[in-house]
Amino acid sequence: MAYLQIQDGEYIKTCGGFLVAENFVLTAAHCSGDEITVKLGAHNVSKQERRQQEIQVCHQILHPHYDKETTNNDIMLLQLAETVKLNKWVKTILLPRTNKGVKPGTKCSVAGWGSTSRQSKSAPATTLREVNVKVLAEDVCVKNPEIAYRDYDASTMMCVGDPKKDKAAYRGDSGGPLVCGERAQGIVSWGSRKRASPGVYTRVSTFIPWIEATMKKLER
Repeated sequence: MAYLQIQDGEYIKTCGGFLVAENFVLTAAHCSGDEITVKLGAHNVSKQERRQQEIQVCHQILHPHYDKETTNNDIMLLQLAETVKLNKWVKTILLPRTNKGVKPGTKCSVAGWGSTSRQSKSAPATTLREVNVKVLAEDVCVKNPEIAYRDYDASTMMCVGDPKKDKAAYRGDSGGPLVCGERAQGIVSWGSRKRASPGVYTRVSTFIPWIEATMKKLER
């Protein structure tokens, strides 16, 4: 799990991400900025924990077809300026096989340092939080009457949540992994402010060829 501190003009924003190789972090494209610092091995990001590794990002590679308006192809690779030291606190996570989907009803988890309340002034969490969610049928998002879901694309996005429970990723959790089994199947992308509305995640399995080709190209 990676914590991203992003300098974007005069503002500082935060996102999540996850380590996919010793010098690459995967996150959401909308988490880009002028400068990004990655913290790995963190639990409480307000403290200088001994296990933390803080590394600058040297390259931000947004997906070439990322669309700001529709948030489609919301995926970005970050190349780190230094190689990470892998240990019991900092590990890489497995990615899915190309186009290998996740069945509706599959239980997964999402983690991050985002806000824990829907109130607009709610501050981000300082300690890492995790919540269990489940993969929903595509129609829950495709046929959702809310205007926000008109741009939902089932080939590049996943519909995730639990209509019976008002628990989900929220502001500040963007870019974090949706972990199903031991693989990062999704990336926190966007959602609705309405209670119990499904969250939308980038479908990682669609982008495996792009991820592999981009990492290979940068490591030359």
